[in-house]
Amino acid sequence: MSRVVLQGLEFHARHGVYDTEAVLGARFVIDAELHYPFAQLNDDLNEAVNYAEVYAAIQEEVTGTRHQLIEVLTGFIARRLLRDQPTLDAVTVRVHKPFAPLPGVFRDVFTELTLTRAEQ
Repeated sequence: MSRVVLQGLEFHARHGVYDTEAVLGARFVIDAELHYPFAQLNDDLNEAVNYAEVYAAIQEEVTGTRHQLIEVLTGFIARRLLRDQPTLDAVTVRVHKPFAPLPGVFRDVFTELTLTRAEQ
């Protein structure tokens, strides 16, 4: 399976269970792997996945509606991409919350979801 990856898309949003997260917000980083057969493309954007549209959809999902759980946000993004981009066979979406309110030193917290068109 071929894939195109949008990695490290950063947005300020207000997801989380704590009141301070709703007020102050935090940085969220999104990765999206777009799986579709592009080996036989004719160099025509109409046959491919439009990265600008994918970016705009992710931005809208991340910054539009607040969710308490990043797991839920991950699902909304994955289903939106499959719905909006009919060329896609599957997507893998990761939502990173590098400044999650945890009482220790850590590099990252993230969720990951892979959905196929059949699972949408």
